[in-house]
Amino acid sequence: MSTSPIAEGKPSPSAQAMDELCINTIRTLAMDAVQKANSGHPGTPMALAPVAYTLWQKFLRFDPADPIWPNRDRFVLSNGHASMLLYALLHLSGVRSVDPAYRLLPEPSVRLDDIKRFRQLGSNCPGHPEYRLTSGIETTTGPLGQGCATSVVMAIAGRWQAEHFNRPDVTLFDYAVYVICSDGDMMEGVSSEAASLAGHLQLANLCWIYDSNRITIEGHTDLAYSEDVAARFRAYGWHVEHVGNANDTARLAEAFEIFHRTTDRPTFIIVNSHIGYGAPHKQDTSAAHGEPLGEDEVRLAKRSYGWPEDAKFLVPEGVFAHFRAGIGQRGRQLREAWAAAMATYQANHPTLADQVERMQKRELPEGWDAGLPSFPADAKGMASREASAKVLNAIAPRLP
Repeated sequence: MSTSPIAEGKPSPSAQAMDELCINTIRTLAMDAVQKANSGHPGTPMALAPVAYTLWQKFLRFDPADPIWPNRDRFVLSNGHASMLLYALLHLSGVRSVDPAYRLLPEPSVRLDDIKRFRQLGSNCPGHPEYRLTSGIETTTGPLGQGCATSVVMAIAGRWQAEHFNRPDVTLFDYAVYVICSDGDMMEGVSSEAASLAGHLQLANLCWIYDSNRITIEGHTDLAYSEDVAARFRAYGWHVEHVGNANDTARLAEAFEIFHRTTDRPTFIIVNSHIGYGAPHKQDTSAAHGEPLGEDEVRLAKRSYGWPEDAKFLVPEGVFAHFRAGIGQRGRQLREAWAAAMATYQANHPTLADQVERMQKRELPEGWDAGLPSFPADAKGMASREASAKVLNAIAPRLP
């Protein structure tokens, strides 16, 4: 019996049909995981599967075989409650595990068994993405706005790395930072402050993708939120794009292309989506936000996708191969080209290359603590801010 919803004996699916198959695989894995756990947020992964799939499969510079490659693009899921969106991508793209010593392991980061044990003790798929617990996750997210703010620091770091390490003969760092964020993120003060700074610094390596579904866990956003978000971001100095339909993968791709061509400011892509897309009774409702859909609604949603209604945790034939041929092949080629450039860099700029390698492994340079001041006991004592400043100034010349 075929494991694919595509009938046997028919020609291989077109590229568009294969994209749709992969998108629906993400949706159904999310629904099944939340339903089995009887806890979680199914609606946003169902809505944003086309957005995340288009980004990962067509644009993200990321090698699943080496998820800590230094010049990879960073992906942040600021609305961390939609964690099953990310876990499905990590599983389908075959991201490898990395141990605490930054060694690549043969095991996958997220196995299907982990997804089946979503939100259960010991699973690599906790309720929200957690950095270093699950390889391929760039930062822990959960509190709304936190991922947005962290992404600005990532983009600043990328700019600093490019300025400090790139040389005319070799470009080591030119990665982008992508963020998926929600109405809830846009309501938080920390995201506003971070966005203001990003616009001021003209961080053109930063792209926020705003899922505007107008639904929160309490109900419609107009209960407490009615501002013109696009106008706000234009005022911050961002370039703003609008994708009116989250299922329009061609328009999504165009928006990502525009981001790549925008070199003088960060990019804010507003995407209108339908939370719980395909669930006939719960689409566009808060019921799709923070609770399982229910077995009957899951079957009806699968029917709307043309999916076997009683199949659970189904990954159709060809899906893994499709991801390997997309993000897998592109990421490997980009990483290998970077490794070749790094070899040239090591020969021509050995001191800087050593700094890069130490930073990657979180190792301090030799002699970093030489010249640290000491402070004799004093009844009055020195102000801690003053002592801290003296220590930082002693360390600074020995750290990049």
